[in-house]
Amino acid sequence: QLQLVESGGGLVQPGGSLRLSCAVSGVTLDAYVIGWFRQGPGKEREGVSCNSSSGGVTKYADSVKGRFTISRDNAKNTVYLQMNSLKPEDAGVYYCAADLDVQVPNWCLSPYEYDYWGQGTQVTVSS
Repeated sequence: QLQLVESGGGLVQPGGSLRLSCAVSGVTLDAYVIGWFRQGPGKEREGVSCNSSSGGVTKYADSVKGRFTISRDNAKNTVYLQMNSLKPEDAGVYYCAADLDVQVPNWCLSPYEYDYWGQGTQVTVSS
């Protein structure tokens, strides 16, 4: 049974950094595409970044390009999202998601492509 557990969220001031982790269990990570998504209050869930099963192909939402970096350690079954220069509009619940058959990069920022989701971790950006 595939399970994803996010961690690393918290309160950070604008301009600060956080690193989110997504620990994957029950499967071998290197077979799965991983996406990071976020959902702010009253907003739809949006794709932030995604990463092919090998880690060789990545995609970012325009709003986070140059500030966020996705990476994975398949040996540790963990995917990371390094978030720098955080802005108040980056706040929300961040989720990681996994699936086997997602076209990267064409469709990997669409939440509808993923069957497996973590429970989310809250990110608050405020002074």
